[in-house]
Formats: sequence, C-alpha cells, structure tokens
Amino acid sequence: MHFVWQPSSTCSFRANMILLPALWTLETLTKRQTLKGRFTIAAKHHITIAEIYETELVDIEKAIAHYEQSADYYKGEESNSSANKCLLKVAAYAAQLEQYQKAIEIYEQVGANTMDNPLLKYSAKDYFFKAALCHFIVDELNAKLALEKYEEMFPAFTDSRECKLLKKLLEAHEEQNSEAYTEAVKEFDSISRLDQWLTTMLLRIKKSIQGDGEGDGDLK
Repeated sequence: MHFVWQPSSTCSFRANMILLPALWTLETLTKRQTLKGRFTIAAKHHITIAEIYETELVDIEKAIAHYEQSADYYKGEESNSSANKCLLKVAAYAAQLEQYQKAIEIYEQVGANTMDNPLLKYSAKDYFFKAALCHFIVDELNAKLALEKYEEMFPAFTDSRECKLLKKLLEAHEEQNSEAYTEAVKEFDSISRLDQWLTTMLLRIKKSIQGDGEGDGDLK
C-alpha cells in the first residue's frame, strides 16, 4: 500500500501555528489603540487581520467582521473613502455568501455617497449595477423596481453599458430566453471583461431561467 503525502494539509497546519499567535498580537494591539482613541490606527489593524482571515485562513465570516469594524472606525474619523473600501469588501463577500440584502444596502449606500462626487461619480454606476444584480438573484420584479430607482437617483446611469445590460437581461429573463441572456452577457464581456464576482452573480441569475438550472454553468 502506498501513502500519498498531502503537503497542503501540513502547510496549512504550520501556517495556522504561525498566524494564530500573530492574530492574537494584532487583536491585542488593536484593543489598546481603541482604548487610546486612536481609531484610524485601530482601523488599519482590523484591515490587516481581515486580510489574514481572507487570504491565509480563508475564514470569510471573520474577515467580514473585521472589515465592518474597520469601516465603523473610519466613519467615526470621517475617512469616508477608506470606510467605503472596507464596506465594498463586505458587500462582495456578503453576496457570495448569498446575504443579498446586506450587499444591496451597502452598494446602494456607497453608490449614493459617490454619485455627487465629481471624482468618484463614475464608480457609482458599478455599485448600482452590483446592487441590481443582487436584487435580480432574489426576484426579477425587485430588480426592475431597483433599476427604475437608480435611474431616477442617478440619471447618468441610464446611458451606461451596465444599465443597458440589465435591461437586456431582464427582458431575456422575462421571456425565459437563455440564449438571449447569454448573448447579452457575451456582448458586454467583449468590451468590459467580467471579473469572477460578476461572473458568479450572472450565472446565478441565468440558472433561474427555466430549463437552464441543469446547465453547464457557462455564460458563453
């Protein structure tokens, strides 16, 4: 009988033995900075801890908790840009974990906060787009109502490629036309490459089209 050595398990165990004491030290430092009222430093420590949970220990729930705490501290210090970065991390992971309402609230909040800023308003369309996709996964009617709201709130959204894609997807979904859905996504992707998050959300919507639930999980 031959035994196969699995380095991943051993490496993971060794990594945990190194990282867990480091996390304890960081969390202790964070508490001290908080007690001293140094909330910006504490926020940075929370981000470091979140990144360790995110990339090394792969504990997304704990990563979310630390990003949320960091965002709270940054908000208290009126560092809204830094707070938004943390909140967007939370929203992305919340959606992946199917916590869609939480993701929607964050994307709408950040979108509303950035749409009137001359330097940031271009990003607002992305946040409303992601919020609408989360709505779409939950319910088609919710997505339609949300889209109307975002166009009213932010008229520039109407002419965006993201808004036009949403309208095509809603039409394809209403007609239960899987081919039209896929074609609309392919057209969008040919100009603006889809990242992994968008691909995942679009696939979840596509699977709700009748007859596509047992599909090959492809958008092409």
